Amino acid sequence: MGRRGAGTTLLQRLSLLLLLSLGGTHGCASVAVGSPVVPLGSAVTASCAVRSELCRGLERGKIRIAWMLDSEPMAGSQQQGPGGTEVSNLTVPHFNRSQARLWCLVEWNGTRQRVGMAEIQAGYPPAKPSNLTCMLNLSDYGLTCQWERGADSLPTAVALKCATSRAQREAAGEAVTGCTPHGGGRRCTVPRRLLQLYRKMDIWVSARNALGTAESERLCIDPMDVAKLDPPTLQSIRSVPYQTDCISVAWEAARTSAHMELQCELRYRSPEDLAWALVPGISGQARPTQHCGFLFGTQYHFQMRCRRPSPGGYWSEWSPGRNFTTHEKAPTARLDAWWSTRPTGAGQRVEVQLQWKAPPRREANGRLLGYRVALSPRRRGREPPAVCDTTDTRCNFSAPAGARRVYLTAYNAAGESAATEVVLLEKTGQPLAGLQAVPGGERSLWVHWEAPPAPAAGYILEWHRTPSEPASCSACWQRERDGGTTRALIQDGIEPFQQYNISVYPLYKDAVGVPVYTAAYSKQKAPSCAPKLHLKSISKSHAELCWEPIPVEMQNGFITNYTIFWANSTADVSSAVVNSSLSSFVIWDLKPSTLYKVHIMASTAAGSTNGTSLTLVTMVLDDIEIQFLFLTLGLIFVLLILLMICFQKNGRVKKQFWPSVPDPANSSLGKWVPAELQQEPLQIPGVREPGLATISTVTVLERVAGKQPWGKDPMAETTSGFPDLSKSYVQQDGPGTPSSSRGTSEMSQRCYRNGGEAVQYAKVVGDGYKGQQHIPSRLYVRSSSTQPLLFDGTPSPKSYENLWFQGVAPERLYGQGSKEDKGFLEEPLINFPLLQGLKIGGAEELCDFQRL
Repeated sequence: MGRRGAGTTLLQRLSLLLLLSLGGTHGCASVAVGSPVVPLGSAVTASCAVRSELCRGLERGKIRIAWMLDSEPMAGSQQQGPGGTEVSNLTVPHFNRSQARLWCLVEWNGTRQRVGMAEIQAGYPPAKPSNLTCMLNLSDYGLTCQWERGADSLPTAVALKCATSRAQREAAGEAVTGCTPHGGGRRCTVPRRLLQLYRKMDIWVSARNALGTAESERLCIDPMDVAKLDPPTLQSIRSVPYQTDCISVAWEAARTSAHMELQCELRYRSPEDLAWALVPGISGQARPTQHCGFLFGTQYHFQMRCRRPSPGGYWSEWSPGRNFTTHEKAPTARLDAWWSTRPTGAGQRVEVQLQWKAPPRREANGRLLGYRVALSPRRRGREPPAVCDTTDTRCNFSAPAGARRVYLTAYNAAGESAATEVVLLEKTGQPLAGLQAVPGGERSLWVHWEAPPAPAAGYILEWHRTPSEPASCSACWQRERDGGTTRALIQDGIEPFQQYNISVYPLYKDAVGVPVYTAAYSKQKAPSCAPKLHLKSISKSHAELCWEPIPVEMQNGFITNYTIFWANSTADVSSAVVNSSLSSFVIWDLKPSTLYKVHIMASTAAGSTNGTSLTLVTMVLDDIEIQFLFLTLGLIFVLLILLMICFQKNGRVKKQFWPSVPDPANSSLGKWVPAELQQEPLQIPGVREPGLATISTVTVLERVAGKQPWGKDPMAETTSGFPDLSKSYVQQDGPGTPSSSRGTSEMSQRCYRNGGEAVQYAKVVGDGYKGQQHIPSRLYVRSSSTQPLLFDGTPSPKSYENLWFQGVAPERLYGQGSKEDKGFLEEPLINFPLLQGLKIGGAEELCDFQRL
């Protein structure tokens, strides 16, 4: 049931909207407002009347009327009207919209339908037109007027109206005429046919909208009084009389205004003048006019214009210009000069630098051709010799040391000026008490000073740009003739961001004061560049930096300070402010063996500029530490050398570390060679293998025939048949020697004793000790000598080995061993350790050494 009821209600609403949209509201309701245009902020009243019989579909239900102002709902009062109509009244107390639509709606079963509408506008009455001006154009005699009007909030109709004066209009019954501007403009032209020339007419502007009408002030004028004339023509200009400062200008009025009374003006100026000079009050008909006060030798440009002599008349345009140059006259200027001197030629002459100001145009009386400088004045028409004749405003010349005056003149085509006497005073007077300069603008400087103790007659100010030479600017000086002034404005040659050195000389009656100097900028900014850092020295904890000062022409202001920034790889940034007078700085508390980046910033009062970055790495050790380390190493080296020298020189110390071991190979035995074998050297086999004491060969070369010093031996028969020079017995005793050879050597051991007869020594062929440098095998042969080999009663050892190096007990080395060894190893044998390892073989009479 709920769904069915909802569907029925929706169907009823759609049918109502269809009926109302198909014409059910035509003539159904009417909306009336008190006024469709109302003043902004005023009240608005409206009413809506609905006739139910004309609204199909609403007959059976009760009609409810609602209001909407644009989209804003409004509440009205509804009542029953005559003839079965429903009427709703609405009052809007403050209508603050410039334009809006007021809707009347009917409501049935919760649905609203618009049945009537009224548009309402709000605004203000028209503003009063002002500044009405009119001008008559003589080409077509049309009167063009223009005015100013205020802002219009509502559609406004504007018209220019003109008529004869009210008394004349009432008497003649003339109508008001005029014109309407196009598109609501602010000007229009009244044609000639609606005008009355040479008669007074009232002219005004009328503005009207739905809320009212406004009119401008009325002009009562004769149209010819506001006519704009055509410009006159300049015919000729000449000087009258000659050699004066007066001129005569002949002119002619335009053809359209030739019959009128005119009021004209003349203007002129020279190329150097910024403003025009005006000659007013030229009245009457066209005739020549004269004017005086012109400069000699100067070119002027002339123009002229005219109007009717009425207060509201318009000037014509300026006539085409005409140029005229006045005649020249000899200069009348007294030149303003300044000088500087310095002695030359061993004090016999002085070098004078003279400079002066060009005279003003009023005193130059034409184009100057040059200047002359002489050391003496003109007398009786005789020209003195000139030391300088130039077109410049400076001159350098040499004068005698006693010269105190020079004479300066200027000349043009008409003549020469009177000489200006320049007295070259000494610059020894009292200086100023103080001096300072401040900016007077971007291209000027104010110079302030404290007056000197003595009264001054005037002051000379000099200035020049740094670092240029002072002589580069001849106009960069000026004279202050008032001795009581304490300031001056200088403007010539002043540029912003440039430094100027300023000096002030007080002038006295008989001397010139000593100058006082200062420097100034007319305007400052950040420096053009920053100094470039250089590393002067560095250690593990500090670094010394230096830099060159910024050139003056790139400072752009006074450098107030430098700021040094440094940072390591961990972005630990530090900074320090350095006085501008310094050019070096030491950074302390740096970390050893660390990379740092450093840069400098230069600052002025107007800004700062950063320089390029400098990368540096601190040292591991300081210079003192490095020097101490090298000194320590040097001392250690010297001590080592001294110890080595001590070891070399001191035999006892040397023997403690390097014992002296006798080397038979280098003894005198190696040089005792018998005469019989000098022609036949033995062929000795090479040594198989080196050892601690390797004995190669012991050879018995001969024995004395028929002599048996050691007694009979069974081996005697076997060897009796040998020749006088016995055969060599060669045996190598070493690690590879078989035991059988050792047994053979032990067959017969006999006691070997030294005798007084000659004994044949043996020569040893063998290698050096272990660890010694290998040398070629040497051959030892016997030698006839009466030198005993061993002491008497000294027995031979059992084995052929070096007992000292084989670790034998000391008692065996000194005869404290076995019985058969006692008496053999005595002290002389110890001094020949190589002999302890010898193996002697040969005839049976010889006793062999056996290894113990």
